[in-house]
Amino acid sequence: MPIDPYIVVLLGTVGLAALLPARGTAADVASGASTAAIAFLFFLYGARLSTREALDGLKHWRLHSTVLICTFVLFPVFGLAARGLVPALLTQPLYQGLLFLTLVPSTIQSSIAFTSIARGNVPAAICAGSFSSLVGIVVTPLLAAVLLGGDDVGFSTDSLVKIVLQLLVPFLAGQVLRRWIGSFVTRHKKVLGLVDRGSILLVVYTAFSEGMNQGIWHQVSPVRLAGLLGVEAVLLAVMLVLTWYGARALGFGREDRIAIQFAGSKKSLASGLPMASVLFAGHASLAVLPLMLFHQMQLMVCAVIAKRRARDPEAAPDAPEETADASGGTGNPSEGSAAHPVQGQPQDRVLR
Repeated sequence: MPIDPYIVVLLGTVGLAALLPARGTAADVASGASTAAIAFLFFLYGARLSTREALDGLKHWRLHSTVLICTFVLFPVFGLAARGLVPALLTQPLYQGLLFLTLVPSTIQSSIAFTSIARGNVPAAICAGSFSSLVGIVVTPLLAAVLLGGDDVGFSTDSLVKIVLQLLVPFLAGQVLRRWIGSFVTRHKKVLGLVDRGSILLVVYTAFSEGMNQGIWHQVSPVRLAGLLGVEAVLLAVMLVLTWYGARALGFGREDRIAIQFAGSKKSLASGLPMASVLFAGHASLAVLPLMLFHQMQLMVCAVIAKRRARDPEAAPDAPEETADASGGTGNPSEGSAAHPVQGQPQDRVLR
């Protein structure tokens, strides 16, 4: 199964934060830079997303509602059920990170890539992931306040406003300015993709530097990490099964079921990281660790599933690939900038 090279760099960033954490003034500079970088990242996502495709996607409300229910209802239910694994298998901080993982929005870029490879409904995957990301900007903090609570989660009206200002406002600004800069963003999508990756790396470095400064790494042992991986593997398997067979029970066709499975079983690293940095503050490093592990796991497993789906007898071998606004309409507040893949070909660098 493929290992995304970006994940190797991501883990290297964690190692750098462990060896050379930012402290004092450097920590303040890194925090401000990461906030600005994420805001700019979401501005670019807004400039890429085709408003026309988003509006057209509203017509397929049953599919989008199904993805939202999987993302913000079923996932949190399983997250709450995992509370019974504390303290036998998970520590309380790791469980909080796992529960937070179940609350973040779905991805879009990887959902698009895998839906395309599997010959599914690509426009539906684009819209479903986009709607999930926008809804999650408000719903995820509210769910975190209700389900997590306590002193470890700094939820308040100010924190919600901060998340909206950092994620939603830049995204809407990109949508407004798309008319003038959309073509520029499309032409330079590969160069601007470095902003996507660099922004996430900067947020990861800042969060884990803060964790080192707080001295929280003694709470994690190899045995606990192995237990966390096992729990996440079960969670991913259950959601993949439910999204596929549940969508069939609801009467969706094959192409729609593929979009529901890939959009409804994933969690976004790009949206989750900045939210965690706001909600968890000094505890953000442990809070995002389960999300980082789940992110790589979902990419590896879904890459295999997508290739198998492409060989299904039901798949139309000559079906043309559908895109949204070429490459400029596939970006959104939960994904990276990797280009939409050619149908039937694997995506080597699918992000977030």
